[in-house]
Amino acid sequence: MTGAESIERPYHHGDLRRALIDAALALVTEEQDWSFSLREVARRAGVSHNAPYNHFPEKRDLLGAVAAAGFDALRDRMRAAIARVGSPRAALLACAAAYVKAGVENPALYRLMFGPALAAPAPAVRPSAAKPDSGRPAEARAAGAGAKAVLEEIILRGAERGVFAISATSKSELAVAALSNWSAVHGLTMLAIDSLTGSELAVDTLVNRIMRTLLEGLEPR
Repeated sequence: MTGAESIERPYHHGDLRRALIDAALALVTEEQDWSFSLREVARRAGVSHNAPYNHFPEKRDLLGAVAAAGFDALRDRMRAAIARVGSPRAALLACAAAYVKAGVENPALYRLMFGPALAAPAPAVRPSAAKPDSGRPAEARAAGAGAKAVLEEIILRGAERGVFAISATSKSELAVAALSNWSAVHGLTMLAIDSLTGSELAVDTLVNRIMRTLLEGLEPR
Protein backbone atom coordinates (compact mmCIF):
# COMPACT_ATOMS: atom_id res chain seq x y z
CA MET A 1 0.00 0.00 0.00
CA THR A 2 1.36 3.39 -0.97
CA GLY A 3 1.37 6.43 1.28
CA ALA A 4 -1.47 7.98 -0.70
CA GLU A 5 -3.60 4.85 -0.35
CA SER A 6 -3.04 4.69 3.41
CA ILE A 7 -4.35 8.22 3.99
CA GLU A 8 -7.78 8.07 5.65
CA ARG A 9 -10.31 9.57 3.30
CA PRO A 10 -13.35 11.45 4.63
CA TYR A 11 -16.46 9.32 4.90
CA HIS A 12 -19.62 10.55 3.22
CA HIS A 13 -22.89 9.14 4.48
CA GLY A 14 -26.48 10.11 3.86
CA ASP A 15 -27.11 10.19 7.60
CA LEU A 16 -23.92 9.67 9.56
CA ARG A 17 -25.57 10.53 12.87
CA ARG A 18 -28.24 7.87 12.39
CA ALA A 19 -25.63 5.32 11.33
CA LEU A 20 -23.65 5.93 14.52
CA ILE A 21 -26.75 5.65 16.70
CA ASP A 22 -27.75 2.41 14.98
CA ALA A 23 -24.25 1.01 15.45
CA ALA A 24 -24.21 1.89 19.14
CA LEU A 25 -27.71 0.51 19.60
CA ALA A 26 -26.62 -2.75 17.98
CA LEU A 27 -23.64 -2.98 20.33
CA VAL A 28 -25.80 -2.35 23.40
CA THR A 29 -28.24 -5.03 22.24
CA GLU A 30 -25.62 -7.63 21.35
CA GLU A 31 -23.27 -7.08 24.28
CA GLN A 32 -25.95 -6.09 26.81
CA ASP A 33 -23.54 -3.41 27.95
CA TRP A 34 -22.41 0.05 26.89
CA SER A 35 -18.76 -0.07 27.94
CA PHE A 36 -17.68 0.01 24.28
CA SER A 37 -15.63 2.92 22.98
CA LEU A 38 -16.52 5.48 20.32
CA ARG A 39 -13.81 3.86 18.22
CA GLU A 40 -15.74 0.58 18.32
CA VAL A 41 -18.91 2.37 17.29
CA ALA A 42 -17.07 3.98 14.37
CA ARG A 43 -15.73 0.61 13.29
CA ARG A 44 -19.18 -0.94 13.44
CA ALA A 45 -20.61 1.92 11.39
CA GLY A 46 -17.79 1.63 8.86
CA VAL A 47 -16.47 5.15 9.35
CA SER A 48 -13.20 6.69 10.49
CA HIS A 49 -12.47 6.64 14.22
CA ASN A 50 -12.81 10.43 14.32
CA ALA A 51 -16.24 10.49 12.63
CA PRO A 52 -18.36 10.13 15.81
CA TYR A 53 -16.97 13.38 17.20
CA ASN A 54 -18.66 15.31 14.39
CA HIS A 55 -22.00 14.60 16.05
CA PHE A 56 -21.17 13.39 19.55
CA PRO A 57 -18.38 15.27 21.35
CA GLU A 58 -18.59 12.81 24.25
CA LYS A 59 -19.70 9.21 24.58
CA ARG A 60 -22.50 10.32 26.92
CA ASP A 61 -23.98 12.33 24.06
CA LEU A 62 -24.15 9.21 21.89
CA LEU A 63 -25.61 7.12 24.71
CA GLY A 64 -28.26 9.80 25.22
CA ALA A 65 -29.20 9.46 21.56
CA VAL A 66 -29.33 5.66 21.92
CA ALA A 67 -31.63 6.01 24.93
CA ALA A 68 -33.82 8.38 22.89
CA ALA A 69 -34.00 5.77 20.13
CA GLY A 70 -35.04 3.24 22.77
CA PHE A 71 -37.83 5.50 23.99
CA ASP A 72 -38.99 6.12 20.42
CA ALA A 73 -39.13 2.37 19.80
CA LEU A 74 -41.01 1.87 23.06
CA ARG A 75 -43.51 4.57 22.09
CA ASP A 76 -44.08 2.99 18.68
CA ARG A 77 -44.45 -0.44 20.22
CA MET A 78 -47.08 0.74 22.68
CA ARG A 79 -48.96 2.65 19.98
CA ALA A 80 -48.98 -0.45 17.77
CA ALA A 81 -50.32 -2.53 20.68
CA ILE A 82 -53.31 -0.23 21.19
CA ALA A 83 -53.91 0.79 17.58
CA ARG A 84 -57.14 -1.21 17.28
CA VAL A 85 -58.17 -1.17 20.93
CA GLY A 86 -61.13 1.08 21.64
CA SER A 87 -61.65 0.44 25.34
CA PRO A 88 -59.37 2.56 27.60
CA ARG A 89 -59.27 -0.32 30.08
CA ALA A 90 -58.17 -2.83 27.43
CA ALA A 91 -55.75 -0.27 26.01
CA LEU A 92 -54.02 0.11 29.38
CA LEU A 93 -53.60 -3.66 29.62
CA ALA A 94 -52.20 -3.91 26.09
CA CYS A 95 -49.93 -0.90 26.58
CA ALA A 96 -48.53 -2.33 29.82
CA ALA A 97 -47.89 -5.73 28.26
CA ALA A 98 -46.01 -4.16 25.35
CA TYR A 99 -43.99 -1.98 27.72
CA VAL A 100 -42.82 -4.80 29.98
CA LYS A 101 -42.05 -7.08 27.05
CA ALA A 102 -39.85 -4.41 25.46
CA GLY A 103 -37.83 -4.01 28.65
CA VAL A 104 -37.41 -7.74 29.25
CA GLU A 105 -36.28 -8.33 25.66
CA ASN A 106 -33.45 -5.80 25.90
CA PRO A 107 -32.48 -5.25 29.56
CA ALA A 108 -29.32 -3.26 28.85
CA LEU A 109 -31.15 -0.75 26.68
CA TYR A 110 -33.89 -0.43 29.28
CA ARG A 111 -31.34 0.19 32.05
CA LEU A 112 -29.64 2.79 29.89
CA MET A 113 -32.95 4.54 29.26
CA PHE A 114 -33.97 4.74 32.91
CA GLY A 115 -30.82 4.18 34.95
CA PRO A 116 -28.16 6.56 36.31
CA ALA A 117 -25.70 6.09 33.45
CA LEU A 118 -26.89 9.28 31.73
CA ALA A 119 -26.99 11.40 34.85
CA ALA A 120 -24.88 14.52 34.57
CA PRO A 121 -22.11 15.33 37.07
CA ALA A 122 -23.27 16.92 40.31
CA PRO A 123 -24.83 20.32 39.45
CA ALA A 124 -23.25 23.54 40.65
CA VAL A 125 -26.65 24.71 41.89
CA ARG A 126 -28.28 23.42 45.04
CA PRO A 127 -30.19 20.14 44.45
CA SER A 128 -33.41 21.88 45.48
CA ALA A 129 -32.90 24.45 42.72
CA ALA A 130 -32.36 21.91 39.98
CA LYS A 131 -35.27 20.92 37.76
CA PRO A 132 -36.46 17.30 37.91
CA ASP A 133 -34.47 15.09 35.52
CA SER A 134 -32.52 18.15 34.32
CA GLY A 135 -29.25 16.23 34.40
CA ARG A 136 -30.21 13.80 31.65
CA PRO A 137 -29.64 14.58 27.95
CA ALA A 138 -32.44 16.70 26.51
CA GLU A 139 -32.93 14.31 23.60
CA ALA A 140 -33.53 11.38 25.94
CA ARG A 141 -35.86 13.44 28.14
CA ALA A 142 -37.96 14.52 25.17
CA ALA A 143 -38.20 10.98 23.77
CA GLY A 144 -39.10 9.67 27.22
CA ALA A 145 -41.91 12.20 27.46
CA GLY A 146 -43.14 11.03 24.07
CA ALA A 147 -43.34 7.45 25.29
CA LYS A 148 -45.07 8.46 28.51
CA ALA A 149 -47.60 10.45 26.49
CA VAL A 150 -49.05 7.20 25.11
CA LEU A 151 -50.05 6.19 28.63
CA GLU A 152 -51.26 9.68 29.47
CA GLU A 153 -53.50 9.72 26.40
CA ILE A 154 -55.16 6.46 27.46
CA ILE A 155 -55.76 7.80 30.97
CA LEU A 156 -57.27 11.00 29.55
CA ARG A 157 -59.51 9.06 27.16
CA GLY A 158 -60.77 6.90 30.00
CA ALA A 159 -61.45 9.96 32.14
CA GLU A 160 -63.34 11.70 29.34
CA ARG A 161 -65.52 8.65 28.81
CA GLY A 162 -66.22 8.23 32.49
CA VAL A 163 -64.51 4.84 32.50
CA PHE A 164 -62.00 6.06 35.10
CA ALA A 165 -63.10 7.90 38.24
CA ILE A 166 -60.86 10.90 37.72
CA SER A 167 -61.57 14.35 36.35
CA ALA A 168 -60.59 14.85 32.73
CA THR A 169 -59.98 18.53 33.52
CA SER A 170 -57.79 17.96 36.58
CA LYS A 171 -54.14 17.92 35.58
CA SER A 172 -53.09 16.66 39.00
CA GLU A 173 -55.54 13.73 38.98
CA LEU A 174 -54.52 12.75 35.46
CA ALA A 175 -50.84 13.02 36.34
CA VAL A 176 -51.17 10.88 39.47
CA ALA A 177 -53.17 8.23 37.60
CA ALA A 178 -50.58 8.08 34.81
CA LEU A 179 -47.69 7.98 37.29
CA SER A 180 -49.36 5.19 39.27
CA ASN A 181 -49.67 3.02 36.19
CA TRP A 182 -46.23 3.90 34.89
CA SER A 183 -44.66 3.14 38.27
CA ALA A 184 -46.31 -0.26 38.30
CA VAL A 185 -45.14 -1.33 34.86
CA HIS A 186 -41.68 0.13 35.35
CA GLY A 187 -41.25 -1.59 38.69
CA LEU A 188 -42.46 -4.91 37.31
CA THR A 189 -40.14 -4.56 34.33
CA MET A 190 -37.12 -4.06 36.59
CA LEU A 191 -38.13 -6.97 38.83
CA ALA A 192 -38.62 -9.22 35.81
CA ILE A 193 -35.27 -8.22 34.33
CA ASP A 194 -33.54 -9.10 37.59
CA SER A 195 -35.65 -12.25 38.12
CA LEU A 196 -36.98 -10.83 41.39
CA THR A 197 -40.74 -11.06 40.89
CA GLY A 198 -40.93 -13.84 43.48
CA SER A 199 -43.61 -15.52 41.42
CA GLU A 200 -43.75 -18.58 39.22
CA LEU A 201 -46.32 -16.90 37.02
CA ALA A 202 -45.28 -15.81 33.53
CA VAL A 203 -44.49 -12.13 33.18
CA ASP A 204 -47.42 -11.47 30.87
CA THR A 205 -49.77 -13.03 33.44
CA LEU A 206 -48.28 -10.85 36.17
CA VAL A 207 -48.71 -7.75 34.03
CA ASN A 208 -52.34 -8.60 33.44
CA ARG A 209 -53.12 -9.22 37.12
CA ILE A 210 -51.25 -6.18 38.42
CA MET A 211 -52.84 -3.87 35.88
CA ARG A 212 -56.30 -5.24 36.63
CA THR A 213 -55.69 -4.48 40.30
CA LEU A 214 -54.75 -0.90 39.42
CA LEU A 215 -57.73 -0.56 37.11
CA GLU A 216 -60.09 -1.53 39.91
CA GLY A 217 -58.81 1.50 41.78
CA LEU A 218 -59.50 3.77 38.80
CA GLU A 219 -63.02 2.56 38.16
CA PRO A 220 -66.05 4.48 39.48
CA ARG A 221 -67.64 3.01 42.61
